Amino acid sequence: MAIILDGNARWAEQRGLPVAEGHRAGTRAVRRTVEAAIELGVTSLALYAFSTENWLRPADEVADLMEIFGETIDRELPDLAAQGVRTRFVGRRDRAPDELQAKMRDLEETTSANDRLHLWIAFDYGGRAEIVDAARAIAEAGGEIDEERFGAYLYAPEMPDPDLLIRTSGELRISNFFLWQLAYAELVFVDTLWPDFGEEQLRSALEDYARRRRRFGGR
Repeated sequence: MAIILDGNARWAEQRGLPVAEGHRAGTRAVRRTVEAAIELGVTSLALYAFSTENWLRPADEVADLMEIFGETIDRELPDLAAQGVRTRFVGRRDRAPDELQAKMRDLEETTSANDRLHLWIAFDYGGRAEIVDAARAIAEAGGEIDEERFGAYLYAPEMPDPDLLIRTSGELRISNFFLWQLAYAELVFVDTLWPDFGEEQLRSALEDYARRRRRFGGR
């Protein structure tokens, strides 16, 4: 399963709060949703936290986001690790502050033996960039190209393709997220802003998914 986390800024604006407070509320929704996913039997969950395009936001908002990511690793994710969650980051990370990069590495290392739920956090991620990087690496390596080999050059080839994509906040697009991996995913769009998302909305989306018949291009 994968989720596009959308609506933090609108949540803050509706309450007359700084945008940063919306992002902080969003981190609490991450913990709440991951814990709900565990209870509902989800074994792999990918979250779109920061896209390559998000660097174009105002500099002060980007700086706040980098600080909040560090806070999330320090305050929210360790409790999830204690519940058996393994966390890995998907995408580039070289443009992040050095301290944040170190925290990412440490979290990946300390949770590497966990297997109750695999949490993939897409950070500085763009679907087009991932495909271009994979194509460039294959061209440099040489040899035949097929879907299996191409998939092996993606940022996280061991990550299973999501069966279900959820996007919050009512927006109806996938915003350059997992363009390769979402080829046959079922899509569920919900009006709830991300900071208000939790077990009720997750359960509803899973129930919607369970009612669908997946054809994978067949009849």
